[in-house]
Amino acid sequence: MGVNLEINLVHYKTPDLGKAWNHYFEFEGAVNVLEGDIFEVKSDAIVSPGNSFGFMDGGLDLQISQRFGWQVQRELQERIEKRALRELLVGESEIITAGDTFIICAPTMRVPTNANIPNSINAYLAAKAILNASRNHHWIKSVSIPGLCTGTGGMSPKVCAKQMYAAYCEVVKGEIPQFPNYMDAKKYHNGLMVSYIQD
Repeated sequence: MGVNLEINLVHYKTPDLGKAWNHYFEFEGAVNVLEGDIFEVKSDAIVSPGNSFGFMDGGLDLQISQRFGWQVQRELQERIEKRALRELLVGESEIITAGDTFIICAPTMRVPTNANIPNSINAYLAAKAILNASRNHHWIKSVSIPGLCTGTGGMSPKVCAKQMYAAYCEVVKGEIPQFPNYMDAKKYHNGLMVSYIQD
């Protein structure tokens, strides 16, 4: 398992997201908050924050398809078709090789929608899938991640950043929350959907 993972959080003309990421990841030395074109950031892997059925014809997914070729979508959908449930659930991922770049396909929603996504924990689940996949892949030492659920999903940048940081603390830092009883689990779950960052 990789332990020296470099994480690039990349936003494009969304300063609110950059500010929120900087708030949560301020003291994490292996995390870089960058503004610009995610394709211009040097990383072993780039994240496709798509949907459970592997359609890559919109948003960042479309840009990935255009840049790396439609075979990425074809391979992803072929893998999904072989899964028992024939879908890639939010919280799961697949890694597709495209030349010398790895594409980490991690759904942030079942189908493209903004219904209920802002009040979900989908960014947290997707981030856990992305970080787990990156840390367990022998050749991935760096990964570029866009805002999760903040595009089509319409999630607040502050909530997105909080959820991604919670996932980072669990997967990368090993700070696994303990839930002695149901109310502890519920409090943690509900807390992921609220951010108290001051403007």
